[in-house]
Formats: sequence, C-alpha cells, structure tokens
Amino acid sequence: MPKRYTHFSIEERREISRLRSQGASIRQIAADLDRSPSSVSRELRRNRSKVDGYRAEYAQQQSRARRWKASKLDRDPELRRAVLKRLKQGWSPQQVCGRLAQERGRKVISHESIYRFIYAQIARHNDYSWRHYLPRAKSKRGFRGRKGGSAASFISRRRPIAERPEEAGDRTVPGHWEADLMMFSKYGQAVLTLHERYSRLLIAVRPPNKGAQLIAEAMHAILEPLPQDWRRTVTFDNGTEFAYHYQLHELGIETFFCDTYSPWQKGGVENAIGRMRRTLPRKTDLATLTEANFTEVVREYNHTPRKCLGYKTPAEMFLREPLQLQCESTSQPPLG
Repeated sequence: MPKRYTHFSIEERREISRLRSQGASIRQIAADLDRSPSSVSRELRRNRSKVDGYRAEYAQQQSRARRWKASKLDRDPELRRAVLKRLKQGWSPQQVCGRLAQERGRKVISHESIYRFIYAQIARHNDYSWRHYLPRAKSKRGFRGRKGGSAASFISRRRPIAERPEEAGDRTVPGHWEADLMMFSKYGQAVLTLHERYSRLLIAVRPPNKGAQLIAEAMHAILEPLPQDWRRTVTFDNGTEFAYHYQLHELGIETFFCDTYSPWQKGGVENAIGRMRRTLPRKTDLATLTEANFTEVVREYNHTPRKCLGYKTPAEMFLREPLQLQCESTSQPPLG
C-alpha cells in the first residue's frame, strides 16, 4: 500500500525554520521531523521568500494559496452569468440551483456554493452591494426575531385552527387559503394577501384602509368567482381587521384562526409576504406604485419556481387544474 502524503503543519514549518537558521542540513532536518529529505528539500525550495529566506508563517501562506481553487462560479463565467441573472430577478439561491437542475437534467450547482460565492465577494472586496443579490439583502446569515400581539377576544364566531379539516394541513386538496395584511410604514397603507395552500398561488389587492368591513368585502369579491372546490376554508391570524370573517360563510367557506401569538400556523402566507418584501419593502409608498407595476410584482411571484412544488411555479400548478382563471394577473384593481 503506497505511503500517504501529508502536508507540513505550521508547527513543522516553525521547526524547519528554527533548524535551518541554526545551520542544520536538509538530512538533519528530515531526521528530526521523521520526514524524507526530498520532502524537506521541496518545502524549502517552493515556500521560501526571496528576501527573508524560509519563514514558517510565509511558507504556510504560500502553501494555502497554492492549494486554493476558485469557486465554480469563478471558474465558469457562463454559469456565473446564469446564476446572477436569476438572483437579480429576486430568486433565492435554492430556487436558482433547483431550476437549473430541472432545465439541464442534472445538478449544476448547490445553493450553498452560491451563498459562499456571494459572501466571498463581500469579504474579498469589502463591497456590500453584493448582498443585494440575496433575497433578504443581508450581509450576514441568520434570522432576527419578531414580536407581535393578539386581539382574539374581540373576534366573534371565532373557531380555532385545531378545528380546521385535516386536508387543509397536508396541502393535497386545493381550496384552502390563508389571509393576512402586508403592512407598510406610511399610515393606512396595506396589501391584503390571500395564499392558496395547494398551489401556493398568491392573490393580492390594495384596499384604501384596513377596516374590517372593507377587508371582508375584498375577500368576498376575490373568492366568489372561484369554483366551490377552490373555496373551502380561510385561515387568519387574530387581527381585528378580520373580525367580519363570517361574511364568507355565505360562500360556503369555513373560517379559522391561529392560536394567539402563533402566526407561524399560517406559514404559507407569512412566507409569501416575506418574498413580496424583496420587491415591496416596508418603506415603499404604495401611492407611487401604479396598478400595472403592482400587478407585475404579483405576477412575478406566481411565476417564480418553488422547491416545494418540484421547482414548478405557483402559476403552473394553478393552471394544471380545470380553471378558467388567468394567473398572468392575479392582483385585483384597488377597492374604493
């Protein structure tokens, strides 16, 4: 069995530097380190400084630099352009690598490689503009906690999520929705979002305010045109803007509410709002956003591939069903 080669450690290099400065020969150093003379000779030849001779720290740096290989995105310009193009469109690294694998019939790159490439550019060039290629535009990875409140006691006819049919939880049957308001910094501005759990389709409208009656009428207008099989249940958080939820009952829709302080129980719409924030951050002034631009934001969401859908898009999943609705523009005109 051939002998396994191992690189010199920093401790061994310090010993080589010490012995060499004392005038020891290559064979003496090799015997002291239990290494072959040829290995010591090669180490002194390849990693010495032309100015200061052999120094352990310099030799260590040279060795690491020689072994370093650029990332796949550094070595493949065509792949780099394809990845960065999709990142610019707001896709996550996971969506990018999943869609590339689907298009090319094989795994092309991992999402971790994309993340490492972006963070390496930030570290190497001290250029924080690279963070804008990532969905949350963060220069460091991790999540920040959020705080919230509840007003469940003010909602009449409130049914807890524990009573919701089991089929709503496993996402195998269409027609189960989650609703929430996407709030903005400017007082009174909000977007009502309805997220369908089976297809992950998002429908969004811009009500002039978040009054409970207005919100109930908006949801009624959105859901009424759908076939009965596509309007079974809606799940809300405990915001008072959904206090008139029971007006949906006349459409044959059952309504349920998350437990207090548990918005994660309607994680689909929470995730959808997080994705929408990439193009509509909280500081956005909705008054400056045209209806065409708003519709395009929603259309782009519904045409972005999702890992949970096998890298199909919500629009593709929605169109698989016998509906006459169009997913190209799922946003509704503003109410008022």
